[in-house]
Amino acid sequence: MTSKVDEALGYEQARDELIEVVRRLEAGGTTLEESLALWERGEELAKVCRRWLEGARARLDAALAEESQEQEKDAGSGSE
Repeated sequence: MTSKVDEALGYEQARDELIEVVRRLEAGGTTLEESLALWERGEELAKVCRRWLEGARARLDAALAEESQEQEKDAGSGSE
């Protein structure tokens, strides 16, 4: 479950922190406990990013649907 702080993160902030988490995991040298904590944080950040991207996709889909409806309405009224 994401925290209130995570909810307030912007997409770019969450993405940048996720990149850093992945970098640290790939570099190694952390204890098992630290690695697990980093992995859990990465999962939380990935969820935040996913929500932002899903929201952006929904906004784009809505805008495209509205534009399509307006074009259909304009085409229909032009044939009368």
